[in-house]
Amino acid sequence: SSSSSSSSSSSCALITDSQMYEHATNAANGVRLACRIVDTPPAEMNVNQFVKEARQIQSSLDGVDIEIIRGEELKERGYGGIYGVGKAGIEPPALVVLTKTFEEGGEGGGEVVALVGKGIVYDTGGLSLKISGGMCGMKSDCGGAAGLLGAFAAACQNGVSSSPDGDGHGDGGGKGVSKLVLVLCLAENSISQSAFRNDDILKFKSGRTCEINNTDAEGRLVLADGVSHATLKCDDDESSSSSSMPDLVIDMATLTGAQMVSTGKKHAAIVSNCERTELRAVLAGKRSGDLVHPLIYAPEFTNKEFESKVADSKNSVKDRMNAQSSCAAQFVGNNLSQHFLDAGGKWLHVDMAGPSVSNERGTGYGVALVLSLLNVNGFSN
Repeated sequence: SSSSSSSSSSSCALITDSQMYEHATNAANGVRLACRIVDTPPAEMNVNQFVKEARQIQSSLDGVDIEIIRGEELKERGYGGIYGVGKAGIEPPALVVLTKTFEEGGEGGGEVVALVGKGIVYDTGGLSLKISGGMCGMKSDCGGAAGLLGAFAAACQNGVSSSPDGDGHGDGGGKGVSKLVLVLCLAENSISQSAFRNDDILKFKSGRTCEINNTDAEGRLVLADGVSHATLKCDDDESSSSSSMPDLVIDMATLTGAQMVSTGKKHAAIVSNCERTELRAVLAGKRSGDLVHPLIYAPEFTNKEFESKVADSKNSVKDRMNAQSSCAAQFVGNNLSQHFLDAGGKWLHVDMAGPSVSNERGTGYGVALVLSLLNVNGFSN
């Protein structure tokens, strides 16, 4: 009896350290923010409101800069993916960029990390309309952006660890973070006379062109612009005060239903161009409880699914039985800048369609994963 009692009490740890309590509270608030954004009805959590949420986070934090590109300015500056997807919505689409520089992370040459989130505030499927009840619940299609906004807020509040050892895999996980950039790709995939169409050709910020063959494969279109923005050289986009070359890009999205077939409803699917980063993400998932499992990274195979006669690619696969989630990830990865790749930049794609919701409510997935992955104080080893 006494043995049983002792075992029970030891399994229920109490936080008695005030700093640890503060770190945990900040993380919990980040999760609650992400849940609230996902759970709010789309008539309320539209693009305008999501931009407001980002502004409120920026104003509540010290040393965070914000840049917002909206509506026609997106078109003028070459963000054809976000603009094309969102131009039929009641509120104009937006690219929102938050930037924080950490003094403590820069001591030992810390990582510059860019977080890129899919924020489709509602997804009708566009002209490839979701039917037979498939549209219900699509308010959650902003789960990637919501999770990253919560993670960004908590990371800025907690600060970053500059532990020299990290996870011991030499992948940058122990260097700390010198700069954290959050790129939110916000749009409503709606229908109207101005909606983008199948057979249209969109041009992304990267310069790549895409023949649309499924307007309901829209998340990858906005993320294409997001990862391109994140990996542009400063002199490539002089009007952007936030552009700088990251060491690591993490994009997060409720991207494919096929993710749940691949890795289920508890594990997000990840794709990376770096095996060490892939392992780093798996370990961070186990530590944080935001579980992930790797999918294949094979551009030489997956790119063939998007072949087009009139553009650099189509946006939806030819064969839905051929590693569909890996293909969707590679579509996004193809828009990383060549300069970023040539410099050895690491890319991690997180498809969290399954774990982003449970029992018709948002879970706040992604907040703890990112905090653990980036060795944020309270989540470091």
